[in-house]
Amino acid sequence: MIRALDSLAMRTAVVAVLGIVVVHVLSLWTYEHAMERQRHAAHAVRLADQLVSLRRSLAAVAPESREDVAHDLSGGAIDAHWSREAMAAAGARARATEAAQRLAEEVRALAPELQAGDVLVSAGADPHLSLVAVRLPDGSWLNARLFASAPQAPGAHGSLLSTTLMAAGVLLLSLAIAAWLTRPLRAMARTVAALPPAAPLVRLPETGPKEVRELAHAFNGMQARIAGLVERRTQALAAVSHDLRTPMTRLRFRLEDVNDPPLRHAMAEDIAEMEQMVDATLSYLRGEASDEPVRPLDLVALVENIVDGARDRGLCADLSAPPRLVVAGRLVSLKRMVSNLVENALTYGGSAHVTLTDEGAAAALAVRDHGPGIPEEQLAAVLEPFVRLEASRSRATGGVGLGLTIARTVAEAHGGTLTLANAPDGGLIVTVRLPKVQAETN
Repeated sequence: MIRALDSLAMRTAVVAVLGIVVVHVLSLWTYEHAMERQRHAAHAVRLADQLVSLRRSLAAVAPESREDVAHDLSGGAIDAHWSREAMAAAGARARATEAAQRLAEEVRALAPELQAGDVLVSAGADPHLSLVAVRLPDGSWLNARLFASAPQAPGAHGSLLSTTLMAAGVLLLSLAIAAWLTRPLRAMARTVAALPPAAPLVRLPETGPKEVRELAHAFNGMQARIAGLVERRTQALAAVSHDLRTPMTRLRFRLEDVNDPPLRHAMAEDIAEMEQMVDATLSYLRGEASDEPVRPLDLVALVENIVDGARDRGLCADLSAPPRLVVAGRLVSLKRMVSNLVENALTYGGSAHVTLTDEGAAAALAVRDHGPGIPEEQLAAVLEPFVRLEASRSRATGGVGLGLTIARTVAEAHGGTLTLANAPDGGLIVTVRLPKVQAETN
């Protein structure tokens, strides 16, 4: 239910439906309350008209026939009688029901000749019974017992049906309106989600309502600023690369003037380490800033070359793969990714067992070693730049902490993922999933 409300369309529909239903229920309650008052008033007028008609009928006949006439004309909520005395006690008005008092007022309104004391009302022994006495012209009385038989209000099923139909109509209309209003947002989200990380600048269409146009304009501006920032960073890195390599090259030439062989060897190793650190850092910072085009590549052939190279160096590496797996990518970037993963496995685990599998829409590359693995709480941390589990940062115990980071960056730039997991029987398993070329999935 919470996930269903996690959209602008559903929230708009819920707010609209709740608002309309609340207003509709209050309107129905007010209407029914007013109608109830009108029904009671109309009931009082009808009873008053019957009493006035009874009084006139009794006044028109002989006294000995009046009781019979009163009995014949009784019915419904009125039980009429004629007598010389009033059955309703004078002065008992305060104990009469509100309906009886209203009835007395209506009787006097219909028969203006009646005075204040000519219409008496009082409560009967039964709380649902009222007594009304109306004086006839000769001083005798029309006495009537009034039963509390006010008309019943209509059932609530009609209001419930009306409210339900209105809520359903408002819900459908709200969903249609919200879908129409949010369509540009959904199109924008689909466009942004479909862009690969290394895609060139693509401007979003600035169409739709004003707010959506402003959002698209702001996003396009942000894209332009980010693209400019990346371009300036790439240019700066190119300059740094040139400026760092030049003095290191001079240092290599000057090593020839060092007469102490052990010192010369130690300095040469330091320079080589500096060059390797600079190369790794610049490789990471360059990211996918490459002019190399994306094209179909046989991942099996690429990985096979790297594994064969490791075996030629006398290292323990093997490959299990299908005959062919084609992905869309940049050869240099993918080669760098696979090389980093294989070298990490060889360096920290002593062996690299590489497996390629076809998972339908994706190609899965798994590199396993038999080393100590990585503590579970540090699996995410080792993917961050310059993070190493060995704190001394000695070249004898590993690189500069960029191998896995570069591999993940390359995988994500190709629309894939990189995950780490410890094998149950020891060692680390690095799994990369890359989307296959569409033609290969048919």
